Amino acid sequence: MPEFTIRTLALTDDKADTARASDGRSRFGVYLANNAHLLNDFDDPLSPASFALTVWRIATAPVMAPGYVHLRPDLHNITLVAPGEDTDGLALRIEVPLRHRTLATWPARIVADWQPDPWATGHSGFTALARPDRADRTALLLTATVLLPVPANLLVAPTGTLPGPEMTRQAKQIVAALVGHTNAHAHLVNDLTAGVVR
Repeated sequence: MPEFTIRTLALTDDKADTARASDGRSRFGVYLANNAHLLNDFDDPLSPASFALTVWRIATAPVMAPGYVHLRPDLHNITLVAPGEDTDGLALRIEVPLRHRTLATWPARIVADWQPDPWATGHSGFTALARPDRADRTALLLTATVLLPVPANLLVAPTGTLPGPEMTRQAKQIVAALVGHTNAHAHLVNDLTAGVVR
């Protein structure tokens, strides 16, 4: 699998997708077929925005685990949100846990913070953060949310309503465009974390 860097927040791995495919072609394609009821609008093709929302949801955990889209371990999630949820248009919502040391002023009293999760830390040096083990202490858990508008020109309209090789190709195309758009804005997350490997 490709490695994460400070320039990548998400990755796809087509070699692993093919190697793990029960149909010999694409594991993601199998998940699309298993969720065929989500891939049409009363037998009409989905709009480009609805198609993007649906295939992103299928390509990421918890629907597909491990997902076709792999997230950098130091992020909590990257979701695609519909207009009206958090923005006026389609947007990627990137959730970044922040340690207390990123605050200009630390809490006056010592409170628990995000803890490194050794079980979910990647090989690239990005540390996953988890809730504190102890529940008997007050915790201040900071999470920054980056909302990244998705330009309409990244979206594709599906040409049909039934899963198959063509829909899988189109789904991979939109997922790759969204991953590329996310990674083009990795500097926003790195600025929050001061570019440090946590």
